[in-house]
Amino acid sequence: MKRLLHVLQLGETPADRIVPPSGYTARLTTFTAAAMAFLAVFALAMSLAAGRLADRWETALAQSATIRLAAPEDQLGAQTAAVLEVLRTTPGVTHSRVIPPEEQRALLEPWFGPDLPVETLPLPQLVEVVGDRYDPEGLRLRLAAEAPGAIFDDHTRWRRPLVSAAHRLRLLGATSILLIAGAVAAMITLAAGAALSANAQVIRVLRLVGARDAFIGQAFVRRFTLRALAGAAMGTAAGMLGIFILPAADEAGGFLTGLGFQGWHWLWPLLIPPLAAAVGFVATRAAAARALRELK
Repeated sequence: MKRLLHVLQLGETPADRIVPPSGYTARLTTFTAAAMAFLAVFALAMSLAAGRLADRWETALAQSATIRLAAPEDQLGAQTAAVLEVLRTTPGVTHSRVIPPEEQRALLEPWFGPDLPVETLPLPQLVEVVGDRYDPEGLRLRLAAEAPGAIFDDHTRWRRPLVSAAHRLRLLGATSILLIAGAVAAMITLAAGAALSANAQVIRVLRLVGARDAFIGQAFVRRFTLRALAGAAMGTAAGMLGIFILPAADEAGGFLTGLGFQGWHWLWPLLIPPLAAAVGFVATRAAAARALRELK
């Protein structure tokens, strides 16, 4: 860490003059760092948004359940009343209500269209259950005793795949960030190796006048680390701007409009430039040590 901070110190050092200040290696390093930082911002935003989505789905689905009541018409009213009474006396159930036909029509409309004659269809009576501390198995047993036609559905079969998919999407975002860091390290290693090879004659002359490999290597490490830092800062700024101008999160937009940072999460992208500099430092140092050994 001390060596990295020393490399990032402001101002030009005597060793900087032996590294070409321009050329294709400089442009390649800066562009690569900027492009990868830009992608890293979106990968980070996707990972955080997937985490929020998983938490929201898990919380919302865990607190709601549905009771389907299929009974003969002459018994439907009595069994519905029995179900509501069971729910009223169940610890942990905070709210319950019968879902009216209009809401059932709205639920079915995306699949069957707006003209679905709900009244003529043999649809079960639905009862919404809200709560998060009740005993599902105990509630099932009570419903089986009081209302044999009632089927309790806690949305487990729907909840688990959705939450699992959101968690995997978050993992995919984190994996993408690691791959981006690896790509930055590879490109900087290639650029540093090319710069060292192009300056082989300069390095031999420096050795003849007494320059040590540590002095020569530090010059290349410093120059490429600063290029990685500058490029990553530009890419991060562009990525944060792109995230900022995305539409605001809303219920209709779902995941796509929620792809962004919220609150203190806006601080996370600020870690990308120093991390890119650290990756450039390690990659360039390794490339410089290997190249200097080969040039002996």
